[in-house]
Amino acid sequence: MATNHTQTLSGGFPEDPEDLLSDDSILSLDEYLAMHAAVGHRTRYEILYRLVHGGAMSPKELEAAINIDDSTLHYHLNKLVDVGLVEKRQRTERGQEGLYTYYRATVFGNVTLTEGVDELIKGEQEFEAIYDSSTES
Repeated sequence: MATNHTQTLSGGFPEDPEDLLSDDSILSLDEYLAMHAAVGHRTRYEILYRLVHGGAMSPKELEAAINIDDSTLHYHLNKLVDVGLVEKRQRTERGQEGLYTYYRATVFGNVTLTEGVDELIKGEQEFEAIYDSSTES
């Protein structure tokens, strides 16, 4: 929970990063950090990438797309579900017995990927020019 310290750093950012959270924030700072840590693994990033940019997918579709085995896929899917980046859904299919299981990115998953890692990758050239220490200002 935010402590609402009044001290700030340059740019108006609070000294304590937890103070970035509003008093009614639904997630803690640790939960946000867990989301970013989860997507920091290559396989989990690829799963989330496909779900954000390709839409909901079944485990079989994800296995084929990423070319990994079932147990490895489910291990990583469970990590993404646990931190709230992906949700597991089930529905009945007409003419089929049982439930059809699929996964889709949550709003947090979508934002974490598109406003985080994807933007960082796309902006690499711009960032390099800004922070290139070999040139004089």
